[in-house]
Amino acid sequence: MKRFTAIALAALMVLSFVSVASAADSVEIRSPVFNGTDFSDIDRDTIDYTDFAGFFYDIDDGIGSEKITILTNSSTRTIGEDELIYTTDIQEVGYAYDGWDGETFDKMGFLAEEFVPVNGEPALLSKLILDDDEKYTMRVGQTLDLGEGFALTPKQIDVDGEKVWLELTKDGEFLDDDVFSTVNNVDNSSWDYEADIEDEDDVVVMRVHVNEVFQGQVDSLAIIEGIWLMNDEAMEIENEDTFGDLEVTDTSNGDAGVGLTLKNVDNTITLGADDTIDITDSLKIQVADSDDLRFFFFEEITEPGTYQIRGTVAEGDATHMWDAASFAGFYYDIDDNVASEKLEITVAGRSVAEDTGVVYTTDIQEVGYAYDGWAGETFDKMGFLAEEYVPVNGEPALLSKLILDDDEKYTMRVGQTLDLGEGFALTPKQIDVDGEKVWLELTKDGEFLDDDVFSTVNNVDNSSWDYEADIEDEDDVVVMRVHVNEVFQGQVDSLAIIEGIWLMNDEAMEIENEDTFGDLEVTDTSNGDAGAGLTLKNMDNSITLGADDTIDLTDTMKLQVADSDTVRFYPFVEVTVGEGVVEEPVDEVEEPVDEVEEPVDENVTEPVDENVTEPVDEVEEEEEEEEEPVPGFEAVFAIAGLLAVAYFVRRN
Repeated sequence: MKRFTAIALAALMVLSFVSVASAADSVEIRSPVFNGTDFSDIDRDTIDYTDFAGFFYDIDDGIGSEKITILTNSSTRTIGEDELIYTTDIQEVGYAYDGWDGETFDKMGFLAEEFVPVNGEPALLSKLILDDDEKYTMRVGQTLDLGEGFALTPKQIDVDGEKVWLELTKDGEFLDDDVFSTVNNVDNSSWDYEADIEDEDDVVVMRVHVNEVFQGQVDSLAIIEGIWLMNDEAMEIENEDTFGDLEVTDTSNGDAGVGLTLKNVDNTITLGADDTIDITDSLKIQVADSDDLRFFFFEEITEPGTYQIRGTVAEGDATHMWDAASFAGFYYDIDDNVASEKLEITVAGRSVAEDTGVVYTTDIQEVGYAYDGWAGETFDKMGFLAEEYVPVNGEPALLSKLILDDDEKYTMRVGQTLDLGEGFALTPKQIDVDGEKVWLELTKDGEFLDDDVFSTVNNVDNSSWDYEADIEDEDDVVVMRVHVNEVFQGQVDSLAIIEGIWLMNDEAMEIENEDTFGDLEVTDTSNGDAGAGLTLKNMDNSITLGADDTIDLTDTMKLQVADSDTVRFYPFVEVTVGEGVVEEPVDEVEEPVDEVEEPVDENVTEPVDENVTEPVDEVEEEEEEEEEPVPGFEAVFAIAGLLAVAYFVRRN
């Protein structure tokens, strides 16, 4: 019975934690902004791979393949039939691994994803899984996860003979193996694995290069450097195939080259205020909640990994400028059309002079809350080095990280914990359905901060909690706002619905003149005529844009330079989706694990104290197993299922 109770308590703990969806769960890569009163007033009709980071682009060769054109020039908010045109064509690109320098493969972006046209056919597309020049040191039996179910394993390593035996599997099933010599570093040690794809025979699906083998302190080891992999299954595309609102109208792409053309053949698209429109599964339009017509295309990425969000590509000698419209890494509020960050870089040859070569400015913007119940109320917000902050009491030199500005609904029972991020958490301690009240507690890193009781009779005034704290020398700063929408009696528990959460950190960053952030130095904490804000320059640092360089302007903002004689570069920030998972899946090498079964003495019986009752509500809830932001009554059935399993385990 005691074991049964322990399992039951564990089940309750697992189901008693709610995690707020955050930027770490997805990343939105947006295009430049279209802005005007209507389509006749918008000054751009095309976006392509140079200014939309969702589209495939090879900066080294300066090539890309995707473009969207809007033909309409009407004084409406509607894109007529055949007026939204998407085109893409095949590009010949080099491999990431330098050992295969001079060799190329066909590549094509399609609806913001990267594909390989099988044997040069744009209508037969295989997903490009990996194009990698990293080094991986492996011993016999280790498995290198390549993604999409593919895996590579050294079966044997012959150090004296400088050979390695490799095996390729997919979803655990054997595909092929071979033995390679590393004496001739490329020719003998590069493996081209071939497979039949649809009607195409002997298609190279994977290339892998073994750099060397050597004897470690314990094991024989092999170094793999250079992996290229596409899927061994392909998507066949025909005329009149549809992808969301778009229909394939050409699988040869006519005069534009070898590629594909899609149009909204049978669909008009009306850009209503505050609409999010799915053009395809991967490509969407976000429209401002405004009487003006303001919108951008975007790609939402949920696959775990680390991704670049880049600005428009710059080339040659000039003063190049990026703001929120041309660099998606900068803060931008599409509804109010407000932004705060601007970056200017002046290039002469490959040099960026000190003092005025890089000028970064940002200023404070007054914005509304995401929750509609607080409509008409505003708070100060400022982007700083591609992150969002709150200037404490309007001070641009005292910045607190904006953690949450959220209008989602969260249904919670007593004792459930809502993770708000940065260690903050919210917990209903008691719910009084008859009195329409809820007692909430706020903690940080498990430590109590504050609590209060709220009535939901008056839906905003009485049920909105402004938690205040002292930040540096500023007293009584509102750090959190939370709104309880209603309380009600569920089938089992009393429940509270929280809708509307705003939270900033209760610690702030103080900024002074001459403070440095990477290569940039703070030169103004008032931002002069531009308004209340900050100015940073590369005061004591000249910058050389060397071919293939990645330059850290600051910890968060970087420059990527093309591996080319032509000076070509763009600014970018990196965003990680998931719990610290890197972009490429191959960084994790699975090591074989020996499972040891512990002997069980079935003659041992644990003493049972029938008089002891373990309280459920007092259990500390530490595990983050609940992924859905809105727990519903499914949790009740989940608990019942777990208890049933525990019962039968105990009975057996």
